[in-house]
Amino acid sequence: MGSLPVFLVLLVFVAASGATWGAGVELAKSTDEIDRRLGIGDALGGMVLLAVAGSLPELAVTISAAESGHLGLAAGNLIGGIATATMVLVVCDLFAARPLTYLVGSLLPVLEGLLVVLTVSVVLMGALLPASVAMPGHISPASLAILVVWIGGVWVLNRTRSHPKWALVMEGSKPGRPHRRVRHPVADAERAKHSMLRVATVFGVSSAVTLLAGVALEISGNELADRAGINGIVFGATVLALATALPEISSGIEAVRLGDHQLAIGDIFGGNAFQLCLFVVADLVAAKPVLPTAGAANGWLAGLSLALTAVYLGGVIVRPSRPKRLGPDSILAILIYVVGIVGLLRIAK
Repeated sequence: MGSLPVFLVLLVFVAASGATWGAGVELAKSTDEIDRRLGIGDALGGMVLLAVAGSLPELAVTISAAESGHLGLAAGNLIGGIATATMVLVVCDLFAARPLTYLVGSLLPVLEGLLVVLTVSVVLMGALLPASVAMPGHISPASLAILVVWIGGVWVLNRTRSHPKWALVMEGSKPGRPHRRVRHPVADAERAKHSMLRVATVFGVSSAVTLLAGVALEISGNELADRAGINGIVFGATVLALATALPEISSGIEAVRLGDHQLAIGDIFGGNAFQLCLFVVADLVAAKPVLPTAGAANGWLAGLSLALTAVYLGGVIVRPSRPKRLGPDSILAILIYVVGIVGLLRIAK
């Protein structure tokens, strides 16, 4: 791709972004339909499968970047992607009648956000380990610890959903469906009529397109970053992370439009927590621990991700109620994100 003129490289990046958006949305919907019919998420393997299906763009970028030796890009996309995905909640807030954290009506998103905090904390500790500390298969102990923490956290979340130990009264809340396994009477009515073969075909085609688009994003994105003289970590954490987050933007807006405010927040936090598990894949593909190469820039991004997550966790508990379409927590998140990106540009010089 190095011989192509810049406008063609940019065209490939834009086309891959569009394909990621379209295929990612169809992939999410077909995944939900398969889970409703088969209940695969009830088992541990099913949970992992569903999480991987929801993170295929990031998986494709991670594999492609690690295989080509662009470890900064891979780490930046995974860690910085959390901050970018959390900012999707700002977009969702724009489409909600009141602040999203006021409408959510549940503390489950707080538990999901705390799982993000735990996994990001392990990332920060793992980045401090020397590269020589590795397990068989060149996997960093921290990468494996992230996966173990995520599995344990999901198990606790599922038990809490099934056997809550507390009752809440949140006046004015409109949480919507508690889980995507609950079929929406309008949005999912047409898909319910489709045969299992058709649903599986859509899932397979969407998965293939999403994976190919992810590889194209990594290759064209790295080329654009090199030609523009942009640090790979910065590009991966901003432009590339935004491109891979396009399906989440679409799904989040749709969830708010359907009144599924709890799902809008839970989907973002759930995806963020699992995304860091892909460091195991990065280690295997790169044949060495990727986290120790993260450096100060990715440490900064991890701190930014923690700060943005904390803002929305506080919002769910405090419940800003003013009748504005952009809650004070989202305004604060925008300010923190701007400061975070400015600081990232300074650190990554």
